Amino acid sequence: MYEHYFQCPYCWEEISVLLDPSVKAQTYIEDCEVCCNPIEFHVNFDNSELQGFEVRNVEQ
Repeated sequence: MYEHYFQCPYCWEEISVLLDPSVKAQTYIEDCEVCCNPIEFHVNFDNSELQGFEVRNVEQ
C-alpha cells in the first residue's frame, strides 16, 4: 500500500488515502474523513509508481 496526502475539494483539509499500486487504473468514491462529503478519485500507476492522482467533487 502507498499513503498519499491530498487536499479535500470540499473542506480543503489535508487528508491521506491508502492506494494500491497493484491496480494500474482506479476510479472510486470515498467520503472525506473530516467533512464526510463524497470525493471521486482517479488514480493511475505505472510499474508500481504513482503517475496520476486527481480528486473531484461528486455532482449530486
